[in-house]
Amino acid sequence: MLTKKMESALNNQIEMEAYASFLYLAMASWCEQQGLEGTSNFFYRQAAEEHDHMMRIFKYILEMDGKAVVPSIDKPPHEFESVQALFADVYTHEQKVTGAINQLVELSANENDHSTHNFLQWYVMEQREEEALMRTILDKLKLIGTGPQSLYFIDKEITDINSQAASQGEEA
Repeated sequence: MLTKKMESALNNQIEMEAYASFLYLAMASWCEQQGLEGTSNFFYRQAAEEHDHMMRIFKYILEMDGKAVVPSIDKPPHEFESVQALFADVYTHEQKVTGAINQLVELSANENDHSTHNFLQWYVMEQREEEALMRTILDKLKLIGTGPQSLYFIDKEITDINSQAASQGEEA
């Protein structure tokens, strides 16, 4: 059984994961409008992944005899300065999510909630992977630069990353 404090914190994380899903959906739309089909497909996958993260927590709360709350979601931005700025925003957002997961882990330890602590370990590993992926993408974007053909090479690189993750059955 969850404490009310833990239940509330997990419901806040549901909201954060839902927002991330909508943010990545908005980014997918923007990328598609820019002709970056591979990058838009990457963000469609990311949006679905964040939705899955949300649902995993939602179902966990219910499994633990808590009350999962469907959040209202703020409208994410839908215009971006550049694909480079967009990925910088993604990296910042993933760092924020990592911080929130770390706070949940700390709370579960303070609440002596071993089940939730154990449940959250998947998210700890997932966030480490997400941050590493976004740093890798940002590094590649820096190497590619901002020349006239850069968008083509950026889209090709993101397509390759997305295809590798899909063929390995991993989340991007």
